[in-house]
Amino acid sequence: MTKPSLTKIEQPPATLRDIVQDRMREAIIEGHFKPGERLVERPLCDQLGVSRTVIRETIRYLEAEGLVEILPGKGPIVARMSWEDAQQIYDIRRMLETAAAVTCARNMTPDLAARLTAALEALNHSYNNVQPGGLFKATACFYSIIFEGAGHNIAWDIVQRLNGRISRLRAMTLSSDDRSRSGQSHMKAIHDAIQSGKTDAARAAVNAHLDDVYAVAERLLGAPSDRP
Repeated sequence: MTKPSLTKIEQPPATLRDIVQDRMREAIIEGHFKPGERLVERPLCDQLGVSRTVIRETIRYLEAEGLVEILPGKGPIVARMSWEDAQQIYDIRRMLETAAAVTCARNMTPDLAARLTAALEALNHSYNNVQPGGLFKATACFYSIIFEGAGHNIAWDIVQRLNGRISRLRAMTLSSDDRSRSGQSHMKAIHDAIQSGKTDAARAAVNAHLDDVYAVAERLLGAPSDRP
């Protein structure tokens, strides 16, 4: 008698630690915890209903993502985002995202085009969602397909490690009405350029988006020369 095979687990269930990390990350990104605010274990344990061990593990994980910093004598605080940090993040994004968009356009297939369109539709739907966390996840999914289509797996690993800080910047620029184009417009332009298979258009669309958000972040965070 043939032994029945086990069903493959497509999406492993989230652990308690994963859930707490997601909640804490979203709270920081959405501004529930402000930059420089102390993260005190006991209130966090009470609010989330978890042990100090889970909170400590979460804080260490978020420290590795750059969302939390540990100050001697003060403990964990929400990391501040400086203009210098933002510049580096945008520079890294520009290098990795333009390369991924160009290669993805070059590798375009009907299946890849359909997946990219589905991700864009989900992203557009998330703009109407009152919970910002859904928008950030949908945006990450959209970009993950671009990097996957390009075969740039290592580059995507780097982006994921920066994702917390990228999402903080994204939350900041999305809340500003001082933009030349909306985020939705930029995402559609990137989608259309990549799907067309035109590498120059793909590069230009990504650069136009990053130029726009870079300028907004510069005004909000303040370039060094503008600081008192």
